[in-house]
Amino acid sequence: MGYLGRSRIRTVSSTPMTANLISLKQVSIPRTVWALGFVSLFMDLSSELVHALLPVFLVTTMGMSVTAFGVLEGAAEATALIVKVFSGAISDYLGRRKGLLLLGYGLAALSKPLFPLATTPALAVTGRMLDRVGKGIRGAPRDALVADVAPPEIRGACFGLRQSMDTIGAFLGPLLAILLMFCFADHIRTVLWFAVAPAFVAIGLIAFGIDESGHAPGHRAFRSPLHWRALQEFPRSYWLIVGIGATFTLARFSEAFLVLRAQQTGLNLAWIPGVMVAMSLAYSLSAYPAGRLSDRLDRRLLLALGMTLLIAADLVLALGQSVRSVFLGVAVWGLHMGFTQGILAAMVSETAPSSLRGTAFGVFNLACGLCVLLASTLAGWLWDRFGASTTFLAGAALVSVPLLLCWYAPRHAAPRR
Repeated sequence: MGYLGRSRIRTVSSTPMTANLISLKQVSIPRTVWALGFVSLFMDLSSELVHALLPVFLVTTMGMSVTAFGVLEGAAEATALIVKVFSGAISDYLGRRKGLLLLGYGLAALSKPLFPLATTPALAVTGRMLDRVGKGIRGAPRDALVADVAPPEIRGACFGLRQSMDTIGAFLGPLLAILLMFCFADHIRTVLWFAVAPAFVAIGLIAFGIDESGHAPGHRAFRSPLHWRALQEFPRSYWLIVGIGATFTLARFSEAFLVLRAQQTGLNLAWIPGVMVAMSLAYSLSAYPAGRLSDRLDRRLLLALGMTLLIAADLVLALGQSVRSVFLGVAVWGLHMGFTQGILAAMVSETAPSSLRGTAFGVFNLACGLCVLLASTLAGWLWDRFGASTTFLAGAALVSVPLLLCWYAPRHAAPRR
């Protein structure tokens, strides 16, 4: 009797639920994910230092129209997203991600000196496009590498961690820009030189901090991600996530418009990068917790919450006229990013076959790239024609489409092999 009682107690203590909880506590985030997080931190510090000042530099200093600036931002981001299509397919073919990461981050590092050297918009535009090509090359292989090494039960947390560190860098970059603008009396060219060093630190971290020896290379023939037969391998649930991401991107234009909105309030030039600081702080504080929650709760609910936050941010930015209201809207904008970007990445990885994850992220970003080009171009035109308020109100209205679609997404898809 005593033996049976003890046996029964042992049986109860090792139920599947208890075993899963113990397993979840024991699983830790892989070293490669941490390394990729620090790479993202340093490169985003560099890129966002530039990005926080570039709208004012091009529109105010060099006289570029907001419509032309919108086209540039749309083209730059679309280029990055579309290039991801082919970098993802190549990384699947090679079965290795590190070489493409070095190439992509290397191009971004080489672009940084072009901004302080620019005396006309043409050289700055060249630097912006080169930087985005580099981002496109590295983006899909990086996300695929995270998916490769992340344990399935904490995949959302792994994507959230990398995204949070990326956003910490995006927070530090504009903060450094503010300090340097005060130190160098608003001399933008001098400040832009400080973006060069962190970019090359990121290259060193890739070269010496990422080890793919534990990941066996694939043995697949190269197939274009745009080939019909390759696309047929993706399930319906994956294409639904693509549709949600694309329509959501159509409702989101470049964050550079937030900088221009802040400038309209009469904010001192040195404090303009504070807009990106506020957005990045809200983003970094929310991305990892949102990723952790998405491993336990219905991801559709969290995604819908993120979209609702974007509507709120657009309304505040459209209707508010003070510096305080603009910073509030920017902070809510950052929260919406924390609740959507990492979760969408996790949903893409879960609905795609593991052997085609790089391609899956590439195709996802192709659809988003086409929409971001249209979104930023439309935003620039609306800004010049009807004003900033109309631009943000239009963005809020467009969010209703992906908000409706997200309810048809899978709750929490099982990892595909």
